[in-house]
Amino acid sequence: MAEVVDNFDWDNVSANAFGGNYTAEQRAEMEQMYSDTLTTVQEEEVIKGTVVGITDRDVILNIGFKSDGLVPLSEFRDLPELKVGDEVEVFIEDQEDQNGQLILSRKKAKIKQAWKAIYDALENDTVLEGVVKRRTKGGLIMDLDGVEAFLPGSQIDVKPIRDFDIYVGRRMEVKVVKINAAFDNVVVSHKVLIEKDLEKQREAILNNLEKGQILEGVIKNMTNFGVFIDLGGVDGLLHITDISWGRIAHPSEVLQLDQKLNIVVLDFDEAKKRISLGLKQLTPHPWDSLPADMGVGSKVKGRIVNVADYGAFMEIIPGVEGLIHVSEMSWSQHLRNPQDFIKQGDVVEAQILTLDREDRKMSLGIKQLTEDPWTRGDFATKYAVGTNHNGLVRNLTNFGLFVELEEGVDGLVHVSDLSWTKKIKHPSEVVKVGDRLDVVVLELDVANRRLALGHKQLEENPWDTFQTVFTPGSVHKATITEKNDRGAVLELPYGIEGFAYPKSLVKEDGSNAENGETLDFRVVEFSKDDRRIVLSHTAAYNQQAEDDSRTSKFAKKKPTTGAAAPQGEGKLSDLKKPQTAEKSTLGDLDALSALRDKMMGNERQAGEQKLAGKAAPADETAAEGGILAAVTGAASAAFDKVSEVAGDVVDTVKHALSNDDADQKDEEKA
Repeated sequence: MAEVVDNFDWDNVSANAFGGNYTAEQRAEMEQMYSDTLTTVQEEEVIKGTVVGITDRDVILNIGFKSDGLVPLSEFRDLPELKVGDEVEVFIEDQEDQNGQLILSRKKAKIKQAWKAIYDALENDTVLEGVVKRRTKGGLIMDLDGVEAFLPGSQIDVKPIRDFDIYVGRRMEVKVVKINAAFDNVVVSHKVLIEKDLEKQREAILNNLEKGQILEGVIKNMTNFGVFIDLGGVDGLLHITDISWGRIAHPSEVLQLDQKLNIVVLDFDEAKKRISLGLKQLTPHPWDSLPADMGVGSKVKGRIVNVADYGAFMEIIPGVEGLIHVSEMSWSQHLRNPQDFIKQGDVVEAQILTLDREDRKMSLGIKQLTEDPWTRGDFATKYAVGTNHNGLVRNLTNFGLFVELEEGVDGLVHVSDLSWTKKIKHPSEVVKVGDRLDVVVLELDVANRRLALGHKQLEENPWDTFQTVFTPGSVHKATITEKNDRGAVLELPYGIEGFAYPKSLVKEDGSNAENGETLDFRVVEFSKDDRRIVLSHTAAYNQQAEDDSRTSKFAKKKPTTGAAAPQGEGKLSDLKKPQTAEKSTLGDLDALSALRDKMMGNERQAGEQKLAGKAAPADETAAEGGILAAVTGAASAAFDKVSEVAGDVVDTVKHALSNDDADQKDEEKA
């Protein structure tokens, strides 16, 4: 055991005693050696570290700091052969956490280095390599050393890609085309690398391209209007009309994607670098193989390939089509939609109407396979004037309607031939298209294929009977249905219409009759030919006053019975007939007038019974009506003759009375 020195004086100890043997140079060298063992690090910096240990969970790294750092083992999955002594780049997250531990991250170091490489690749136009991680909407997601980048589907290859899943897991070379730093988005392209390789091939193809040249290509895309064919670096369009001589609805009917085929160059636009290709041009035209004996009048069978508004196209053989115009589908002159006759895909038989082999045009007809109804031998008999028929209303116009009696036979019913009693402005007031209508033939013109029909002629003309019912001066109940400035339309019994002028609508109290009122109207005018009845309400209550007035004036003109004229005076009355003769003549006139009124009343009553259709036997009613009409007609004729004679007598009497009055006044003055 060392001996303890008592009373040791520490102050006398020299400063050089502790390390005093080192010179200044040696001391500086030793400090440098110590400093070299330590590394100054900054947070958020990427540095290299050495693996000094590997545990089940972490990797221990020495970065030359005062303490080692730990990195999760999961961040080294891409390095399955990692061992002690390997150098890796790590990112310093924290120099010392709350536990005094150095925090490192290899994942963040890779991301930071990857972003640096991405920016360098965009700036220097360099190529990066990455792994396709997964498929997404519209493209693929790639991993560029820890940074996800989007590879659009249109940028994968020069030809459209239909299955993106085949690229998942592949390593691909890409170029950075766009970076969005705000959202950390990167867009890359693999297509640009392929296009550079194909540019030389394209130049070689375009330099040697000629019209009529036959090339081999692969179908890379298919659309409704055609297909795009890859000719080995350059694309050409094969239009749908140049695929087949026959009519096809879609290229997929005869072609498939990725199919290899030979095509011919139809046209080439060097400025726009567009190539038009053809496939059907490699085979002979079907028109050249038509039989020589096929001509006008021949019957052919084919399939309807298209239906238009004006007709339908029938394919006889692939590439040979004929037009069936809508007017050649039926003998009917009423044109309809072609789809009413045939549908696309139907197999029909037709007759060749025209054939032009040079222009490769053909017109066909279907109706020629059936007999023309207008040329049948029994046509004139079947549709003779006066025959009744039932037809289908096909069309309505302002002037009438067309009725189809059979296929190819149409007739016109004029609007004036629809009703005897109603004034119809448009046929739609009576019928509509598709209705069936009974008609009678009024006129037949076979040469011009015209048929005039009537509907009202199926019934007896009621105006013959109306003439006996609505006689001038007769009074009837009528309802005002329409009123305007020109007058009013009246609804009379039996469904007939009449007309009244505005001045004839004044009522007895001075007010005007209004729409909807039912009043008594007197017939002022009746025209059978024009089917017109003019009535007056004013005349209905003024007629009696007028009759009374005329009777009063006539009584004043008659001389007094038994009054003898003075003798010896030369009066004009002495030259006229005796007063008894005048009275007898006027009396006879009144009797005849009463007789005519009675007979006309009977005729009117018979007409009303006929319109009302009373339950009298048909034969008896007809016989009575005929007898009554004959009697009435004879009486009317007799009365007209008597009225003519009586009129002359009345005029003579009136003239004589007026002269007597004048002579009497002259005598009084004298």
